[in-house]
Amino acid sequence: MSLHKEVQFENDICAHLAAHGWLYAEGDATAYDRARALFPADLIAWVQATQPKAWETLTRNHGASAETVLLDRIRKQLDDRGTLDVLRRGVELVGLRQSLALAQFRPALAMNAELQARYAANRLRVVRQVRYSLHNENALDLVLFVNGLPVATAELKSQFTQRVDDAVDQYRFDRHPRPKGQAPEPLLDFPRGALVHFAVSNEAVRMTTRLEGAATRFLPFDQGDRGGAGNPVNPDGHRSAYLWERIWARESWLEILGRYLVTQRDSKKNIRSIIFPRYHQLDCTRQLVATVLAEGPGQKYLIQHSAGSGKTNSIAWTAHFLSELHDAANAKLFDSVLMISDRNVLDAQLQEAIFDFQRTVGVVAVITGDSGSKSAELAAALSGDRKIVVCTIQTFPFAMKAVQELTATQGKRFAVIADEAHSSQTGTAAARLKEVLSADELKELEDGGEIGAEDLLAAQDGRPCQPGRHHLRGLHRHAQGQDAGALRTPPAPAAARRPRQPARRLPRLRHAPGDRGRLHPGRAAQLHALQARLPAGQRGQGVRPAGGRA
Repeated sequence: MSLHKEVQFENDICAHLAAHGWLYAEGDATAYDRARALFPADLIAWVQATQPKAWETLTRNHGASAETVLLDRIRKQLDDRGTLDVLRRGVELVGLRQSLALAQFRPALAMNAELQARYAANRLRVVRQVRYSLHNENALDLVLFVNGLPVATAELKSQFTQRVDDAVDQYRFDRHPRPKGQAPEPLLDFPRGALVHFAVSNEAVRMTTRLEGAATRFLPFDQGDRGGAGNPVNPDGHRSAYLWERIWARESWLEILGRYLVTQRDSKKNIRSIIFPRYHQLDCTRQLVATVLAEGPGQKYLIQHSAGSGKTNSIAWTAHFLSELHDAANAKLFDSVLMISDRNVLDAQLQEAIFDFQRTVGVVAVITGDSGSKSAELAAALSGDRKIVVCTIQTFPFAMKAVQELTATQGKRFAVIADEAHSSQTGTAAARLKEVLSADELKELEDGGEIGAEDLLAAQDGRPCQPGRHHLRGLHRHAQGQDAGALRTPPAPAAARRPRQPARRLPRLRHAPGDRGRLHPGRAAQLHALQARLPAGQRGQGVRPAGGRA
């Protein structure tokens, strides 16, 4: 009975993918090359369809052995460089003038017809019951391929008789990537095998990017359910159906592989980890980008986080995506993204994340003042070609001055991301805000209130226009507040957005009521995705998110 229900679970997933742009056929597992951990037919078909001249050169140079030469070269490159780098950057072969591309991700601009055609030609395939091992006949329930390269595996369990924890244990105890005394399994070995591994039941999903036997650590990949962990009831099927219906949807999956996954390296440039976004991080950043495209520059958004929800990575993804965002007319929305941290010393983790995510050298500037005055560094970075500029709140007044001047004189547009996990009462930024506080608000500050980047931004918006000073019509703001660390009251959820109104007063600085404690992953997922646009005069009024206390 259990096996029958698990087979039906596989059927449901594969049928959906096959109906939505994935390749699938029963018996595909026999075409899998377990020694190379590749699906050769798709890889060869991709090269022939998208790079016919390169394939012609390979066949001319190697004759009947062209396929073997290509497959062996790709396997060697996977071993040397890791799957993610090979997937994104392709491989070089003797005799070819340029690298052989192994995938095409959606280009930022839709103007290149050749790239668009190559993007449409990507071959996504799901294969069932893949006997992957070099040492036994163990089989994985599902393996996902892109142009013949393995990118994900999945073990499925029917909730009727088993739980998602059983799938986790199957990976931990029966799917060891490096069996003792034997050669590593190429499909499971990090970082040269599949990029992510999913444990899936009808109701829940877990994932990991690195299998390490019993030490493997799986993270929740759930949506959250009414403020708690897990997933809500799905009237149309399995609670976990969002995984294959939305996450594995063709365009979604290619975007995750092309833009979200990040390789982190140690001091010797060896790959130490791969970051795969959790569900709430995907949901948050995708909603934000879609909303910015729909509403255009000049809006304000608040995003709430709980401790441990991956805020630093979410900020880095947001900065990366906004810096490359184009509208329907292929016009760039923002000239630069300005990131503000409330920390006195810029968070090293945040810097590292930004540099990891932005793979092109020379597009990120961190303002430290080491090479001269901070104002000069800021002016050079913001007026130049730096896509992302990072500074602390102490440097923020200099940034505001530069932004004002560039907005007024050159019509530039900026997105500002304020990390509000920590706040302060001292420094130039605090002094700037105190200039426009009322007597009552100053008293609250003296009683223990704190100042963050969003407070300063709101104060700037509410200040009367003085001679030589220009309102920031090209400024687009995203404030990132940490639930457990911030002392301001949480923002309203998207469903409770208020209509835009003129700013009439500064935000009130106040303590949040009580200790809200640390939140479990389901609650973190819900809070992370809360987004609100609030007028400056209504910020900090104690609005509760729907469904209970923040």
